[in-house]
Amino acid sequence: MIDIKLIRTNPELVRENIRRKFQHDKLPLVDEVAALDREFREANQRCDYLRNQRNVISKQIGGMMARGDRQAAEEAKKSVRDMADEMAALEAREETLSAQIRERMLIIPNIIDDSVPMGRDDSENVELERYGEPAIPDFEIPYHVDIMERLGGVELDAARKVSGNGFYYLCGDIALLQSALLSYARDFMVDRGFTYYIPPVLIRSGVVTGVMSFSEMENMMYKIEGEDLYLVGTSEHSMIGKFIDTIIDEHELPKKLTSYSACFRKEVGAHGIEERGVYRVHQFEKQEMVAVCRPQESAALFEEMLSNTVSFFRSLDIPVRTIECCSGDLADLKVKSVDVEAWSPRQGKYFEVGSCSNLSDAQARRLAIRVRGAKGNYLPHTLNNTVVAPPRMLIAFLENNLNEDGSVRVPDALVPYMRKRAIK
Repeated sequence: MIDIKLIRTNPELVRENIRRKFQHDKLPLVDEVAALDREFREANQRCDYLRNQRNVISKQIGGMMARGDRQAAEEAKKSVRDMADEMAALEAREETLSAQIRERMLIIPNIIDDSVPMGRDDSENVELERYGEPAIPDFEIPYHVDIMERLGGVELDAARKVSGNGFYYLCGDIALLQSALLSYARDFMVDRGFTYYIPPVLIRSGVVTGVMSFSEMENMMYKIEGEDLYLVGTSEHSMIGKFIDTIIDEHELPKKLTSYSACFRKEVGAHGIEERGVYRVHQFEKQEMVAVCRPQESAALFEEMLSNTVSFFRSLDIPVRTIECCSGDLADLKVKSVDVEAWSPRQGKYFEVGSCSNLSDAQARRLAIRVRGAKGNYLPHTLNNTVVAPPRMLIAFLENNLNEDGSVRVPDALVPYMRKRAIK
C-alpha cells in the first residue's frame, strides 16, 4: 500500500505507475481516493473545530451560572449538545470514509523501481545472468517421477486416494534427500547470519491482507471454515506477520530471518494439477529468507539475498539463471522481483525454483510495522526470497545429478546430511 501523500501531492506519478503495470482499469481509483480523502480531511477539520469550540463554551458555562445568567447557560449547554451530535455524525462519517479509502488503497499497486523493465506479462521478463554451465548428458534423462519411482521414492496413487491430485508421498532415500536439502539450507542461511525460525502455518485474515494482494489471496490461500484462519502459502506470511503493530528499535535492524514451514496453495488458474508430476502441488516444504531493514539498506540487502539462493544451488552443482520480472508480471505489493530458474537437462531449458522480492514499505504500512529512529518513527522495508522449495528442487537436483546407471550423485556439500555419496 502506497503513502496516501503521493495521491495528494503527485497523483500523476501514481497513474503513470498503474499504466506501467498495464492495469488501466485501476486508474479511476486515484481520483476516487483523492475525493474521499478531501472529504475525510474536511470532516476531520470540522470535527477538530467543533471540539475546540465545545471546550471553550463548556468552560464559559460555569461563569454564566456563577453570574446567575441561567438563560445564557442553558443556551450554551444546548449549543454544546448540538456540537456533540454533529461531532458524533462526523466521526461516524470519518470511519466510513477511512474504510472506503483503505479498500481502494489496498488495490492500487506499489510504486515499482525505476530499474524494472517494461512488459505486459512473464513472456517479457528479462534474463540477467547465468551461473554454471548448462549441460545435456549423452544418455536420456527420464521424467522426474520415473526417476523417483525407480528409486522407490514416491507414491502418487496412494496420495491420490487419500488426498486427491496435487499430493504425494515421499519415501526412502528421496524423502531423506528432501530432509537433507532442507537441513543443509537451514545451516547454509544460519552461516550467513540469518536467524532460524519455525513459524505457525495458520495466520489470521489481518495478516493475510497485510502481506499480499487480494488477487494473490484468492488464488493461493486455503481458508479454515468457520474460523478467521488461513493456511500459509509461504512462511514469509507468518514471518512478516510476526511484526504486526510493533515498533522496532533502529539499532536492531536489519533483521535477517530464515524460516522453515510446510506450505499450502490452491493453485487456482494452474490449468489443472498434473496427475504424475510433482512440479505444481498443493502441499510442500520450503526454506525461506525474510528481512526487515532501513529503507536505504533494502537495495543492497536484495542483492545479498538473491546471491544466497544462487550460491546455494551452485553448491549443489545445479546451473541457474536469474530473470528480472517486468512491470506487468510484478505482484501489486512488489517494487522489484528477480526469479531464480534452475536448468532442466531433460527439457533443455530453465524452470522457476524461487523468487526474490523487495516490497519497500508496503507491507509495513499495511501491518503498522514501525521503526523507532533518532529523528522519530518511520516505516521499514521488507524483503523475501526462496532458499529452497522442494519438490521443485528435487526435480532440478535429480536431473542434474543423475548418472547413466540410474543412480544419483550426492554433491560434496550434501554428503554430511545424506551420509552417502550416491542414491541407488
